[in-house]
Amino acid sequence: MKVGGEKVENSFFVDSEKLSEAALEKKHRLENDPSSRKNHMEYLPGMEIIKSDICQKVMSHVETYDGTKYTPADVEAALGHETCSVEDFKALLSPAAEGYLEQMARRARLETRRHFGNSVCLFTPLYIANYCENYCVYCGFNCYNDIKRMKLSFEEIEREMRVIADSGMEEILILTGESRSMSSVEYIGEACRLARKYFRLVGLEIYPVNTDEYRYLHECGADFVTVFQETYDRDAYEKLHLLGHKRVWPYRFDAQERALAGGMRGVAFSALLGLSDFRRDALAGGLHAFFIQRKYPHAEISMSCPRLRPIVNNESINPVGVGERQLCQIICAYRIFMPFAGITVSSRESAEFRNGITKIAATKVSAGVSTGIGDHEKSIREKIRTALPETSSLR
Repeated sequence: MKVGGEKVENSFFVDSEKLSEAALEKKHRLENDPSSRKNHMEYLPGMEIIKSDICQKVMSHVETYDGTKYTPADVEAALGHETCSVEDFKALLSPAAEGYLEQMARRARLETRRHFGNSVCLFTPLYIANYCENYCVYCGFNCYNDIKRMKLSFEEIEREMRVIADSGMEEILILTGESRSMSSVEYIGEACRLARKYFRLVGLEIYPVNTDEYRYLHECGADFVTVFQETYDRDAYEKLHLLGHKRVWPYRFDAQERALAGGMRGVAFSALLGLSDFRRDALAGGLHAFFIQRKYPHAEISMSCPRLRPIVNNESINPVGVGERQLCQIICAYRIFMPFAGITVSSRESAEFRNGITKIAATKVSAGVSTGIGDHEKSIREKIRTALPETSSLR
């Protein structure tokens, strides 16, 4: 395989039919024998441990949350308050609030117009590598999957960025698979330096790193860091992340705080809704962002709202269905609870849903979410055309 013009051995696991007998045995042991997996709450060597009470604050609310206890009266009271409290936020995420979607949407729209006007920010993701060392059973990038692994050279990265910038885009999100060995911090840093030549804002969605490494990436030009916790349910997390650095739940949880301590301008939060109880995960993500903002009041905060798609032939996952009504409820609850936060909606959602939710609460749309490496030159203009909401101005 060639990586940036240089031949590199692919040392990652691949799909079962190509595994050696020993590797296949290890894969099955990880899947079927929990005792063969490392403790997902213990840090690995080299992982920075920070002193913070935010995790305890978030999880104390999440672990006692029972959405069924909230009544229509609780929802009406929450909507009547000028400032949305944590208890109000819990009510707005409850099943009882599904009957108040129109009222929630009206309130969310008022907050959005008050703080963001009638504009939507458009950005595009750029995958510069897709090597991964984790075994996450729901992810197509995982180290056992037989996919084409690539890593762009710096010349290829700059060519892609030039094409994106020429389309009028001012913000870019740089992504990699989670592999330090194939996508080093220095490699990502150089990509950030290139991005500063072309873009006003540079975001990163990479494997979590330590504070000093976030500081280095910020000095290279990165403004924002996005980290998906995937699920805040620690038991579900253990069953879904079987191998690799991503298995360590608390290190991932503290990533946004380390990024801000390293000088980043802003951070984004998300759970992959459907991996576990989506109401609890939505609550956890919102509270995570809320407590971070209170501790770092000058930080820019953003929420992403991806949904897990139904997965065929994977008995390890039982997606908890999140329909468009539930997704709309979550996004409106976020807007009412955190009126200043940016909210990103994926262009994987239907055009009808995107057009609707950007009129109500969302402030940012990704122009294409292809995980292909090096394909922007062929497709960027079509991605922009299909992602742009119909009645919003572009900024």
